[in-house]
Amino acid sequence: MRTILITGPGGSGRTTIASATALRAAAEGVRTLLLSADRTDTPGVALGTGTGPAPAEAAPCLTVWRPDATERFRQDLTAFQHRAANVLDLLGAARLDAEEVTPLPGAEELSFLRALRDAALCDRYDLLVVDLPPLSGALALLGLPEELRRYLRRLLPPERQAARALRPVLGRLAGVPMPADWLYETAARWDVELAAVEAVLADRDTAVRLVAEPGPAGADAVRTAVLGLALRGLRTEALVANRVLPDTAPDSWLAGLLAQQRKTLADWQESYDVHAVPHLGRDPHGPDDLAALAVPAVNPAPDPVEWPVADRIAEDGVLVWHLPLPGAIRNELDLVRRGDELLITAGPFRRIVPLPSALRRCTVAGAGLLDGELRIRFTPDPDLWPGTGR
Repeated sequence: MRTILITGPGGSGRTTIASATALRAAAEGVRTLLLSADRTDTPGVALGTGTGPAPAEAAPCLTVWRPDATERFRQDLTAFQHRAANVLDLLGAARLDAEEVTPLPGAEELSFLRALRDAALCDRYDLLVVDLPPLSGALALLGLPEELRRYLRRLLPPERQAARALRPVLGRLAGVPMPADWLYETAARWDVELAAVEAVLADRDTAVRLVAEPGPAGADAVRTAVLGLALRGLRTEALVANRVLPDTAPDSWLAGLLAQQRKTLADWQESYDVHAVPHLGRDPHGPDDLAALAVPAVNPAPDPVEWPVADRIAEDGVLVWHLPLPGAIRNELDLVRRGDELLITAGPFRRIVPLPSALRRCTVAGAGLLDGELRIRFTPDPDLWPGTGR
C-alpha cells in the first residue's frame, strides 16, 4: 500500500488538500482510505458528507475514518486495569469506570498512531492518505514511535525477562516486589505495536506531502518542516502551494499579495516539486470544488532517504557518515556521542540515532556541513578495528 502523509501550517488548508488528494485517487479507481487526525469534521465539510469514528464510504472507492481518541483510551485503560488487577488490589486502588475516563495528554497521539498502523496493515485499500495535525504536532507525532521504543528498551530491557524465574527470589532479598510478568508482556506488546508504526513510516512507499500558502510565513514553515522531516529520514514528495491567486487579480490590495506569492513560488521551485492550487474565492465544499483544485496525482514512490557510510580509510583514514539535512544551518547543529548512539540537534529538532555497527568501533574525528549534507568523520579505534591494532 502507498501511504501519503499530508501536513502543513495551521490554517494552510491541509485537510482540504488531503481530501482532494484522496478523492482524485478514488476517482481514478484506486481503493483509497483517508485517515484524518482532525478533531472536527473538516474532511466531511470538504467532501460534502459527514465523517466519524467508524470508517465510512464517502464516494466510490473512497473511505474516510476519523478515529475517536477518547473511546480508544477508555478501552486501553480498562484493559490495563484488568491485567494489573492483582497489583491494584494489593495497593487498595479504586478502579476507574469507563464513563469517568478522559484522555490524558498524549493519548490522542497514541490512539492515532495505532489507527495509522491498523489502516496501513489493512488489505482492503491500495492508497492511504493521512491527514496529519499541523506541522509542529505532525513532526512530534512522527518521532513518537521511535522515542517511545527507546524509552521502553531503557526502562524495561527485554533481556531482563530471561531472569523471570529469579524474580521471586530477588524480590525477597530486596524486600520489594519485582516487576510482574504482565508488565514485561505489556511492554513487549507496546514495542511490537510501535515497531509496526515505525515500519509504516520507514517504508519506501511512504512519502510526505507538504501544504502551505506561498508567502513569508509559509516559506519559513516549509523550510523548518523539510529539515525536521529529513532528520527523521522522511522525504518531501511534493509541496502544494495552496490558495494561489490568479494572475488576473485586480490592481488593488491583492496586487501586493500576488507579488508576494509569485516571489515565494519562484524560490520554492528552485528546491521542491511545487504544485500550485488555485484560490477558488471560497472555501471548497463538495466533490466539484475539490476537483476544481486540480491537486497533483499521487506520484510513484520517491527514492528512499539514505544515510550511507563511505569508506575512506584507504585515502584519508576515516569513515564518513553522510546525513542529508536540507535547510540546516551550521551554527544550529550540535552532535553528542553517547556510547553507541549519536544525539543530533538541528535547529529546533533533536533525534537520538543508533550508530551503524561499523561506526561503533570508531571515534568521532569531526564533522562538516556541505550543500545541505552533514558529513561526520569517524576514525577506527585501533583496539576494536581489525587489522589496525598497535
